[in-house]
Amino acid sequence: MARDKRTAIGIDLGTTNSCVGVFQNGKVEIIANEEGNRTTPSCVAFTDTERLIGDAAKTQIAMNPKNTIFDVKRMIGRRLTDESVQADMKHWPFKVIDRGGRPVIKVEYKGQDKILAAEEVSAMVLSKMKETAKTYLGQKVTDAVITVPAYFNDAQRQATKDAGAIAGLNVLRIINEPTAAALAYGLDKNLQGKQHVLIFDLGGGTFDVSILAIDEGIFEVKSTAGETHLGGEDFDNRLVNHLADEFKRKHKKDLTNNTRAIQRLHAAAERAKRTLSGSLQARIELELLFEGIDFRTNVTRTRFEQLCSDLFKKCLDPVQSAIVDAKIDKKDIDTVVVVGGSTRIPKIQKLLQEYLNGKDLNKSINPDEAVAYGAAIQAAILSGDQSEEIQDVILVDVTSLSLGVETTGGEMSTVIKRNTKIPVKATKAYTTVSDNQTSMNIEVYEGERALTKYNNLLGEFQLRGIPPAPSGVADIKVTFDIDANGIMNVTAKDQSTGSSNNITITNDRDRLSKEEIELMINDVEKFKAEDDLQRKRIRARHQLEDYAYRVKSAVNEPSAERKLTGDGKQTIIKAANDVFQWLDFNSNATREEFTNQLEKLRKTCSPIKIEIGSGQ
Repeated sequence: MARDKRTAIGIDLGTTNSCVGVFQNGKVEIIANEEGNRTTPSCVAFTDTERLIGDAAKTQIAMNPKNTIFDVKRMIGRRLTDESVQADMKHWPFKVIDRGGRPVIKVEYKGQDKILAAEEVSAMVLSKMKETAKTYLGQKVTDAVITVPAYFNDAQRQATKDAGAIAGLNVLRIINEPTAAALAYGLDKNLQGKQHVLIFDLGGGTFDVSILAIDEGIFEVKSTAGETHLGGEDFDNRLVNHLADEFKRKHKKDLTNNTRAIQRLHAAAERAKRTLSGSLQARIELELLFEGIDFRTNVTRTRFEQLCSDLFKKCLDPVQSAIVDAKIDKKDIDTVVVVGGSTRIPKIQKLLQEYLNGKDLNKSINPDEAVAYGAAIQAAILSGDQSEEIQDVILVDVTSLSLGVETTGGEMSTVIKRNTKIPVKATKAYTTVSDNQTSMNIEVYEGERALTKYNNLLGEFQLRGIPPAPSGVADIKVTFDIDANGIMNVTAKDQSTGSSNNITITNDRDRLSKEEIELMINDVEKFKAEDDLQRKRIRARHQLEDYAYRVKSAVNEPSAERKLTGDGKQTIIKAANDVFQWLDFNSNATREEFTNQLEKLRKTCSPIKIEIGSGQ
């Protein structure tokens, strides 16, 4: 008997925001969360009473900075000593500590310290996306495709896969973000004939460029380049530093060590950045920012561009690299597709357009949703969906980094160059370096540097049983075999004896152990009851807000006019306005508080009948 086809979802796990989509009835649906938003902040917060994820976590960050975690994608799969982690730690209000060389986050939850790995926090965001999809589909969801930056290394990809497992997801595949965006663009446009498409994907924390050849449903990645540590957060931080300096200059006070003030400044900087994408000037007004001092200033687009000029120019290097690696010319690019929220910055668009000799930028797909859209398409393909719209779609991806082994003097001997199509199998010959050598240590690396010490060690194994002989006589063949999922098997074989050994690269080094993952999965179950309460709280808030809006609308209807005196009408309008004002300052109130406010408003409005569903 055939197994029922399970619906698979596509998740864009972003640095700043995440998004989930599903392919149904011949098209992709991007799914809105409980707040009605199609993207969800990749943000998790802990308080004395509860855990918050998404919009609810982000809204209280200034009040609870040390226990609100964001930007975790910039940490996942990295070592604590990594330069980028060390640089980011200066901007993060939450505490990052060392656990076996890995960065972990320390927060206070219900009065006790809690230690969280980056994978665990990412799993919480993934769980939120999974629940969002479950609510929309009305069924349990387990299968998913998750996207990562094209330039994520093996450790970062495996850590993302672990996060999926902790969230209770069966990760069908990890795919590159710009590749997913190209799938979205190609399917949306129903392209005819072969086209070279450049995807410029600049998000909140990562940056990728990919060039694809799209031809009759075949999506072939020609090259990929990027920077896993460049995006909107870096632009925000430049503006925050500028504003903090201005505050110090004007008021002779340094607020940089006050986490709450810095987080309020950060939120204002992010809003100003967005405003400057459409206006030439943004106004910043923050009451009682630090030590009772109000802060008011203007930021011009020109000033913002000056502050970030080196970062903006840095965005062109991967474009040049991708074009060279694809072995094409600028004029061969048919379409330039921009995705990721940071591509809305006018200066970045201008620089890119000028570099590509004035070529128009295609903005037809939603920059915030394109990656999840493509992931949903790939999820449908991998789950066996036979819809006509996707049945001929084939995705051919590439290795994002060069792969090889260490040779004498710590040199990197590349076996598979970056941007090689996968699946792929390649072999290279090596020999012994000393007389009568009977074993060889094979160390497998990824990276582009000439010396392995600057690259990333993926794994190592020994080949034994080599017959004693003068150096340089032995004939050892090392074969790299990579499947469509990017799983790599490396084999070394002595041609004279047939003796061989191999390793499957799963990058267990620095990864969570099976026991750690199991403990985190159990934690997810513990949080489930709290999450259910959180959903009920959000519903209660929505009911109150919805009722207040309907009250204001209803008092002007003829049936209400007949029942109300002038004073009665004003009393009801004031009551509704009081609710809106209360909501502004109590967005994270308890379910009971929302319900009490609703009951008070209903009593005040008893002269006019307004229906409201129970739904609580």
